[in-house]
Amino acid sequence: MLYIGIDLGTSAAKLLLVDEAGQVRNTVTKEYPLYFPHPGWSEQDPACWWNACLEGVPELIAGFDPGEVKGIGAGGQMHGLVALDKEDKVLRPAILWNDGRTFKEVDYLNETIGRETLSRYTANIAFAGFTAPKLLWMKANEPELFGRIEKIMLPKDYVVYCLTGVHATDYSDASGMLLLDVEHKRWSEEMCEICGISVSQLPKLYESWEPVGTLKPDVAAKLGLPEGVVVCAGAGDNAAAAVGTGTVGAGGCNISLGTSGTIFISSDRFGVDPNNALHSFAHADGGYHLMGCMLSAASCNKWWCEDILNTGDFAAEQTPITDEKLGRNHVYFLPYLMGERSPINDTNARGTFVGLTMDTTRADMIQAVLEGVSFAIRDSFEVAKSLGVKIPRSCLCGGGAKSPLWRKMLANILGIPLDMVATEQGPGYGGAILAMVATGLFPSVQAACGALVSVAETLEPDPELTARYEARYQQFRQIYPAMKALFPKLH
Repeated sequence: MLYIGIDLGTSAAKLLLVDEAGQVRNTVTKEYPLYFPHPGWSEQDPACWWNACLEGVPELIAGFDPGEVKGIGAGGQMHGLVALDKEDKVLRPAILWNDGRTFKEVDYLNETIGRETLSRYTANIAFAGFTAPKLLWMKANEPELFGRIEKIMLPKDYVVYCLTGVHATDYSDASGMLLLDVEHKRWSEEMCEICGISVSQLPKLYESWEPVGTLKPDVAAKLGLPEGVVVCAGAGDNAAAAVGTGTVGAGGCNISLGTSGTIFISSDRFGVDPNNALHSFAHADGGYHLMGCMLSAASCNKWWCEDILNTGDFAAEQTPITDEKLGRNHVYFLPYLMGERSPINDTNARGTFVGLTMDTTRADMIQAVLEGVSFAIRDSFEVAKSLGVKIPRSCLCGGGAKSPLWRKMLANILGIPLDMVATEQGPGYGGAILAMVATGLFPSVQAACGALVSVAETLEPDPELTARYEARYQQFRQIYPAMKALFPKLH
């Protein structure tokens, strides 16, 4: 039996074909454009996601028996606003998770409605990337389009709709909309009223592994698949990636170094950080999780190398950064290129280099970028520890995790062992695992992860290097507070 996992990312859709033993049999990646129509804005055409699937799935299953494909599951970029009219046509380009236009709406929600009220309704406060502030922005700036909204969806849910004709979402992805009562797993009528929408405009809620339908006949024909293929609800990208690394049940931790950076702590109990510096979301395993999300992680390194240094050879840029240089860099980098979410929640924050001198080298700058992202991940780590959460070790995934240097930095900046799983395929692998549960191959997500996910390598921290990085981190954490008042004046 075969299963398809879809990783609907910000820059590309990665499709995986996985067998029942968890082996990845084939992968196909389809890139698509990202648009920045104004500074701080980030949009995408939902048709690009669907076209990536229409083109990618036939390539994915070429050479395999289509009749063996039993299920499809998707993990997708979270928070993006996909607005459909009464004919299920897309009303405008999707406003993405890393879009910062909603600062006025965020202030209104957090200051006028109030953080305590929002947390009571949804277990979270407003962040610029969340879906609810985007709805308020549309209402204020595009009232005619807002009035025509019939259905409000998230990116991967739009793909699920195209596959099945069903308007569905799962609890993990819905948690990031600021429209879900996370503790009780139901839409918040109070938040709908605040945003000027009705619950009927929102999709039906499912657990991530639950089947929402099967392929529509015309879609099955286009994809070259049987009509009986089961499509499950899927999950938000971070929850799906956590499933893919076996971060399920109580006490698991997964750090992702992707376009964004996340720290994901799974739990079987609902809990809220009293300062709401971490998100409190539902998990794809049926439980809950705390999550810190920084908007720019591996994308900082990509920006620095490709856009500034005009090179795509990331490994060559890291070669001069030898072990003796670690923990001794005098240059610091704040990785806030798109503003920041966790834990500072500041849309005005900007990327900043500090500590440059005449003898600063190209390698020092690269090192500062990698360390700055790692330090910022530790900021969320510290919030979790302040809640009494014990994190003795973590999985590590994402494109940035392919760098041995970055892995070493992160293990020592956090001071914990980092596990690399044998099959590191991110949200797509988690999506495939969810599809296996949806079709009855496994009785639960935990059972599936226990059978399919294994650790290939563990990187232990070095006590001496950890101590050096501790001193550097204590300096790093003073930079943002010193800059905070200046950032709004730089616009």
